[in-house]
Amino acid sequence: LLDSHTGVLKLCDFGSAKVLAPGEANVSYICSRYYRAPELIFGSTQYDFAVGKYKQSFDAKLLFSGESGVDQLVEIIKVLGTPTLEQIRAMNPHYSEYKFPQIRASPWAKVFRARPAVTAEAIDVLAGFLVYDPAKRRSAFETLALPFFDELREPGTRMPSGRELPPLFDFSEMELSIRPDLNRAIIPPHAEAALRDQGLDLATFRPIRIQHAVLS
Repeated sequence: LLDSHTGVLKLCDFGSAKVLAPGEANVSYICSRYYRAPELIFGSTQYDFAVGKYKQSFDAKLLFSGESGVDQLVEIIKVLGTPTLEQIRAMNPHYSEYKFPQIRASPWAKVFRARPAVTAEAIDVLAGFLVYDPAKRRSAFETLALPFFDELREPGTRMPSGRELPPLFDFSEMELSIRPDLNRAIIPPHAEAALRDQGLDLATFRPIRIQHAVLS
């Protein structure tokens, strides 16, 4: 939940949350249908946090609003095109039904033609997540470096209410170590002083070793 007046974001609804452990089976019937990643529709029980990347930032009904699991897959194929055998195996190597109508992917500009408010920069964000192969979905840190978020990096940017933005770039040492090659792209020069006050100087920063589980 986002309070656009104060800029306070509350994360909620963790009813089905669990720790994802490599090699441990999970349930495939998870997540609201409109937001369900295709590997879940293909019945995968060996998935990771990439299923969360798939969830659209825009109105899901605008793109994929199937009335059943199969219909949901049909709606996805109408936009992303028919998945290749390689993509199906990436989603679920145990899936054995490969008979799908051959449909070409729709250009994103055409998909959002009726929504002129959705900019090319916003479409770029969405396109990086809506990918069949979970391993090829854009990471969170890669996404933060996109032009879509440049406005937040400008020193004079304020919230719609006129209030100052909350701290956006107070990354921890661990967070800066996830993709150190992107730190300069994500963090604007005017925010570096606050990091230096925390003992984190981007000019001399050396990444620390972190667990694979947080590498996104």
